[in-house]
Amino acid sequence: MMRNPLYLFIALFQILMTSVHGQPTEKIMLSGQSRADAKMWDFYCTAGRQSGYWTKIPVPSCWEQEGFGTYNYGHDKGKASEEGRYKTSFELPASWKDKRIYIVFDGAMTDTKIEVNGKQAGDIHQGAFYRFKREITDLVSFKKSNQLAVDVSKMSANSSVNSAERDADFWIFGGIYRPVYIEALPKSHIVYSGIDAKADGKISVEVILEQELDKANVQVDIVDIRTGEKMKTFMSAVASPTKRLLADASIETIQPWSSEAPNLYKAVITLMQNGKPLHQITERFGFRTIEVRERDGVYINGKRMRFKGVNRHCFWPTTGRTVSREQSLQDVRLIKEMNMNAVRMSHYPPDKHFLELCDSLGLYVINELCAWQKPPYDTKVGTALVKEMVTRDINHPSIIFWANGNEGGFNLELDPIFGALDIQKRTVIHPFGLFGGINTVHYISYHSGIKNMFNGRDIFMPTELIHGLYDGGHGAGLDDFWNLMRSNPLSAGMFLWDFADQGIVRTDRNNSIDTDRDHGADGIVGPFREKEGSFYTIKEIWSPIHIEKKYITASWDGSFLIENRYDFTNTDACQFAYTFKKFSGLNEEPKSVDGAIASPDIQPGSNGLLQLQRPENWKDYDMLYVTAKDPFGEELFTWSYEISSPAAFVRQILNQDSPNVDQVHLTELDSLFHIKTEKATVSINKSTGLLEAIQTKMGAVPLSNGPLLITDESIECQSVTSFVTDTMVRIEARYGYQRGGTAYRFSWTMKGDGILQLDYDYRPRDRMEMAGVTFSFPEKPVEGATLLANGPYRVYNNRMKGGRIDVWHKLYNDAITGEDWNYPEFKGYYSLFYGMRLHTDVPFEVYSTSEDLNLHLFTPTAQKFYDSQRNYTFPKYPKGDISFMDAIPSVGTKFSDAKEMGPQSQVHTFKTFSGTPNMVNRLYFKFL
Repeated sequence: MMRNPLYLFIALFQILMTSVHGQPTEKIMLSGQSRADAKMWDFYCTAGRQSGYWTKIPVPSCWEQEGFGTYNYGHDKGKASEEGRYKTSFELPASWKDKRIYIVFDGAMTDTKIEVNGKQAGDIHQGAFYRFKREITDLVSFKKSNQLAVDVSKMSANSSVNSAERDADFWIFGGIYRPVYIEALPKSHIVYSGIDAKADGKISVEVILEQELDKANVQVDIVDIRTGEKMKTFMSAVASPTKRLLADASIETIQPWSSEAPNLYKAVITLMQNGKPLHQITERFGFRTIEVRERDGVYINGKRMRFKGVNRHCFWPTTGRTVSREQSLQDVRLIKEMNMNAVRMSHYPPDKHFLELCDSLGLYVINELCAWQKPPYDTKVGTALVKEMVTRDINHPSIIFWANGNEGGFNLELDPIFGALDIQKRTVIHPFGLFGGINTVHYISYHSGIKNMFNGRDIFMPTELIHGLYDGGHGAGLDDFWNLMRSNPLSAGMFLWDFADQGIVRTDRNNSIDTDRDHGADGIVGPFREKEGSFYTIKEIWSPIHIEKKYITASWDGSFLIENRYDFTNTDACQFAYTFKKFSGLNEEPKSVDGAIASPDIQPGSNGLLQLQRPENWKDYDMLYVTAKDPFGEELFTWSYEISSPAAFVRQILNQDSPNVDQVHLTELDSLFHIKTEKATVSINKSTGLLEAIQTKMGAVPLSNGPLLITDESIECQSVTSFVTDTMVRIEARYGYQRGGTAYRFSWTMKGDGILQLDYDYRPRDRMEMAGVTFSFPEKPVEGATLLANGPYRVYNNRMKGGRIDVWHKLYNDAITGEDWNYPEFKGYYSLFYGMRLHTDVPFEVYSTSEDLNLHLFTPTAQKFYDSQRNYTFPKYPKGDISFMDAIPSVGTKFSDAKEMGPQSQVHTFKTFSGTPNMVNRLYFKFL
């Protein structure tokens, strides 16, 4: 049977369309990909350490980290200006003879002069953070080894480059710090391509050629990276002569890209002339639609967004700005672990692999042209650098905004260049200003603005906020800021400052870590990515699954009200589980029962119920933990809920229902009462009622001088009385204010079991930072503590979230947040305190029967390298060493006192005449 010629033509056309192969871009590495696999080059440093002679250096690297030159932070005056002179050699394959040869630098700081075989290759490049290439076709030899010489100046000959990059608020390094390679391309080749792929499947591919061609066109093959399926093949029209080709298509079955579902595709783009393939490149991309709707919001794939973001430098403490793909992966995973969905590149384009990981794991990105503050790059150099940044990064679906500088460092003449190069026409923003329809103002206080910011009509998205420093900022105050932003339809979210402490390992200071005092200690994580307490606070606040705050009572029906704060994900794609736990003591293994929870069907932005199938004896447990995981099995957060109470826990642990048969005696000697039992002798001052000494069979417990009321007012003891029965001794004390009125009352009670009971009550004053009682205890013998409390990190009144009530075994440390990184810190405030065993030469335990009590476990050491008078990140602490508190202070940020940060950051209010009862607390001290 004769076949239809039209069918044969179509079949032949399809075969041709699927079998086109142009020449690929070929590459030879001259360096390593990172410091781990760096290649040794000859090196000469002109000044500073190891200068004045030829030696070796690994490439890529920052030369300061290899023992050369001089360290400088950007704020330093009279910065070092050494130069590094590099030499190496390379050979080229004969197969490259008919190709165009380029040398490519992914980054060098900063002015870079290139010579091949003694001849200069192009102009000196200026700008430290950009990929640049120079053609060396006419300079290379295929018969012998080629000699490469590269001169790198740490400071630029262009003053605008120094202002934008070198005088910035970050470390200044020198060197070829990113990879270097040779690439070979066909004589007629693609310079770059831009892909505009929308969420509805419409796609446009723009191809820019190195030179004009006649009868040229491109073929584009779209492949699903996950499945390998070819989705579509389409072509541009044939054009003559042209340097720009455009191919369009529409694909119906695509999966859009978002931070929640980072679906990726690849475009195989083949340049052809007269039907002959010339050059082929492959670009990875995603289908997604970005819209900035003025006075409305930022939309991704039709959904109005609130970005939960952070600023990030490219930085590693041992290698400076030379960062490996593995280190970028670690950072992306940590950012995602905090339930963030966005990251700002501060203040320069990152390594290419970081953006690739944002594409594949799902993070929205602001990609930024460097200019720390004004003045910015001049127009000539800035134009070249914008082109280098945009053409390298144009196809990353993660990039949703371009940023033209930072905090006033905006060259307005560069703004239109972004759009001229970017087929997607992404919005250009000016971080710190109102531009591109978005107000990105920095470091505002809570609810600030007059007809702007929180109270304006423009889209509002601070690109730096809640400035971290040491243990302040970040999570502290975030809950209030975020709740306020969620209530504002014009809020597009925020970006915290910043991700990691910029602590460099100083090779000139015995490898000590230097953050340049307070300048670099701004991170949520430490230099080696040690997690600070704010890490987990952010994780809870920004969890896309929000579970209601709830107090479980005997009538609880097993349900929780949950809110789906995802943008695109139904909760039925997530996983939920529970654990009921019963504690038998601070050092006993708890009993627990686990179970899965059916995932409810709740659409994004909606509320619903999470229903647990509880064990029949669920009321016998002390604690409930509920865990939510995302569709990829990563934990979003684990919430803890009290089933029992501190009083019930104490009654069980101390076995208070058992009869007491041991004897207790009271004696008086000089100024002291002595309460004696078989296990301990407790000495109380007869004039003050305060604890003076404790002696056990194991030795002395140095707890003393308490309970002192935490107050700034003058108080005096009004009475101390003692009571003795056959089974117990009680000593009561009453204190008053010198201005008049009762300050507080307390009583010591001891029975034959040797457990010391302290009851106290007081009436807080209005507008207090702290409230409670305190004791003295020397730190020196302390080895650690076992806590049943909200942990394992310390808290502040405006950073209560992020922890879990559990038993925590903590070793003593004197960690100074941001100056050493032994986390979690030991000293500080702990909330929801049940009990503690303090591990010393003579250990003891203390338990509370009061709900919502805070423990002050020693006062942290203040930062050594920062002026305490302007350190808003070191709050007040009681004068004592161990305190039991009903109110604790908040912590501020680098720039702001806590009171600027919202309701949770204010001093505590207490209506003295409201009929509210006194604070009534009970503690038990058990001596071992």
